[in-house]
Amino acid sequence: MRYSGKVTADGPSDKRDLPLLTIRKACVGAMANNVYLLTCRRTDEQLLIDAADDPARIMSLVGEGTGRLDVIVTTHQHWDHHRALAQVTKSTGATTAAGDADADALPVIPDRRLVHGDTLTFGDIRLDVIQLRGHTAGSVALAYDDPEGHIHIWTGDSLFPGGPGKTAGQHDFMSLINDLEERIFGRFGDDSWVYPGHGGDTTLGVERPHLLEWRERGW
Repeated sequence: MRYSGKVTADGPSDKRDLPLLTIRKACVGAMANNVYLLTCRRTDEQLLIDAADDPARIMSLVGEGTGRLDVIVTTHQHWDHHRALAQVTKSTGATTAAGDADADALPVIPDRRLVHGDTLTFGDIRLDVIQLRGHTAGSVALAYDDPEGHIHIWTGDSLFPGGPGKTAGQHDFMSLINDLEERIFGRFGDDSWVYPGHGGDTTLGVERPHLLEWRERGW
């Protein structure tokens, strides 16, 4: 089946095969959090984005891939994105990573504290770390440049179809919209695919015409 990015809690995962990377997307928990499993097709190494909830479901997702888990990245400190982190880390022995400013708030202090401009590698795959300040101070996005295709960006709760993630006030909103404009929309093309922390996917081309609207409405 063709990848759609549409998943439901307790439902099957969706799978996308790129030349070097396989992407699996699942939905877990009452908050309908997205969990992403990235698999290097040559080495079988795997990276998980947000061990959000339901450790058993996450472990079955890992098993849908190669059965091993090398790295877990937490996109930000909010409770709904790391409820399964401690158990999945213990079960797999995976190393952990998260944005530096959010790291101390997590139930598992990460092995690696990420800052803007860092890179994460597993097997043949390189992910660029992009700090998006506003939803939380340490929120990070991950970008993969497919050598035979377009950019793929995992944005946590910083960018969704329809706009930026929730912020606590105008100062945080301005920080987030500025980072999104400079570090995401100002850097990547319209065919870049966005994988958010909840709900369906989008592309930068779909969202770009609304940047001024988002800035004017202030949320």
